[in-house]
Amino acid sequence: MKTIELSAEVADGITLSNLKEHREYLANGLQKWKDNPKTDSNPNGYWMHPEDVLGDAVIIKALDTVISYYGG
Repeated sequence: MKTIELSAEVADGITLSNLKEHREYLANGLQKWKDNPKTDSNPNGYWMHPEDVLGDAVIIKALDTVISYYGG
């Protein structure tokens, strides 16, 4: 079996890219909800589970810290 070796710099770059991508995904969903939340009076709005609204905001802040650590 072949093994692939990556330098720490490359591995950190991959990690940073994944963290940024996931943060963007969460932030986009949260922004869509903030701009147009689904409610009884707005049935065509963007729906998010109430726990996800708070949880995603917390995760975004945590990702900001980790991304900063990796130099992003």
